[in-house]
Amino acid sequence: MDDSGSRDPDRNPKDKQFPDWFALGGVVVHADQKDAVDSEMRHFRLAWPQIADRPLRSYDIRNQKNGFNWLQALPDAERDRFYDELTALILGLPITVLACIVDRPGYNARYMQQYGPRRWTLCRTAFCIAIERAAKLAAHHGARLRVFPEMSDIPTERQFKLYYEELRTSGSPFDAARSAKYGPLNAEAMHRTLFEFRVKTKKSLVMQLADLVLWPICKGGYNPSFAVYRQLMEAGKLLDSHCTEENGLLGIKYSCFPTPEAQKPA
Repeated sequence: MDDSGSRDPDRNPKDKQFPDWFALGGVVVHADQKDAVDSEMRHFRLAWPQIADRPLRSYDIRNQKNGFNWLQALPDAERDRFYDELTALILGLPITVLACIVDRPGYNARYMQQYGPRRWTLCRTAFCIAIERAAKLAAHHGARLRVFPEMSDIPTERQFKLYYEELRTSGSPFDAARSAKYGPLNAEAMHRTLFEFRVKTKKSLVMQLADLVLWPICKGGYNPSFAVYRQLMEAGKLLDSHCTEENGLLGIKYSCFPTPEAQKPA
């Protein structure tokens, strides 16, 4: 599980022409398939020795900066091949992509007047929704869920661990009447399904994968035609592709988004 954007609801970006979000999400990988995922990731890295020991970071790769400034020196065809092979890698892996993305302006428009400074930091909303939906997916398959957020600062890690323990002992923290339409797991089912919480660094290949997929699904909430988002969707990699009325699963959550279509439960 990786994050994107600032969790502070009062953040005031200098450049207001771009969407302003906070997101937590990444990939669900079955334990039996993790070795295969790691193997494919290593194979890709070896095919591009310029990567060396640097983690695959979406920001660096998109902007050809830091450890990936070597992409600027490649011929256009070779650079395109790198991006095409990276996309093919992601689309070919046995993963399920999920997240909760919160639109900051929409969040403040909805909750500022009612709660003011008492409103939640965006990470609490995003963490609880993302983990609850991942837990429902695990429970649907008769499995248990290990949660691995990326290592950050100690206060943030403690905060995430607190959210995790609250979910495991008490279930969803949201208003029961308002959230009933989403069919959240009850406390007993959540306790039974949530199995482990442990932070990981970017040395983890699956953590690098979480980083790579989070950006396109954030962008897809504002622009459903965004190319990589569409490719993930068409390849059946999004949690949404597992959802039916019968199984009660819910897809990627776009919370407080300005577009009505994004608000509909998947």
